Amino acid sequence: MALPTGPKVFADAAAALKGAVRDGMTVMSGGFGLCGIPENLILALRDSAAKNLTVVSNNAGVDEAGLGLLLKTRQIRKMISSYVGENKEFERQFLSGELELEFNPQGTLAERIRAGGAGIWGFYTRTGAGTVVAEGKESRVIDGETWVLEKGIFADLAIVKAWKGDAEGNLIYRRTARNFNPMMASAAKLVIAEVEELVPIGALDPDQIHTPGIFVQRIFQGARYVKQIENRTVRKRAAS
Repeated sequence: MALPTGPKVFADAAAALKGAVRDGMTVMSGGFGLCGIPENLILALRDSAAKNLTVVSNNAGVDEAGLGLLLKTRQIRKMISSYVGENKEFERQFLSGELELEFNPQGTLAERIRAGGAGIWGFYTRTGAGTVVAEGKESRVIDGETWVLEKGIFADLAIVKAWKGDAEGNLIYRRTARNFNPMMASAAKLVIAEVEELVPIGALDPDQIHTPGIFVQRIFQGARYVKQIENRTVRKRAAS
């Protein structure tokens, strides 16, 4: 069956990224670990050869998957992240001074992205007060508590992954993949979404839509999704 068409619909990741990528830009990449990541767009971004990128993402995937592929090709100059424990190349580049890192508590990172999408320049939070997270940032005491000023983040480009989407760019995420994707889809000049299933306009229940199409400028149906697990943990079989 032919896929839906429309001005927002593109054939694949490379076509969707065409004209949208440049050296030195800030890119938000949705997902959590390897769950809900825009796999096809990450590969297309790697193939674009864009360099000196600042990437906003909860983490950088693993060495051979997700954003780890962009670290391998040395296309990322700076990461704005909250968790970096699954990637040896990330660790190597950071410890050697090759990669800049702006480290955030996870909730703070999520709120910085949400604030950027809501047009909020900054906000105060108690998280990180009195720690290295607060170094170089404005702090103030309010009602006897120390609060740290954090700035909202608004990117040049956001690449997100959804379960279903329609030709107008309305998106539905599935389970754990509904993590950083929705807030990132509201916090960039250009938002490109890849979906597992692209459906005609009107096929999605309006009450189930997580990201309205007004936030999404480009969309395509991805291919060859691999459901990877970062760390497989199994329980030992009880002795009989």
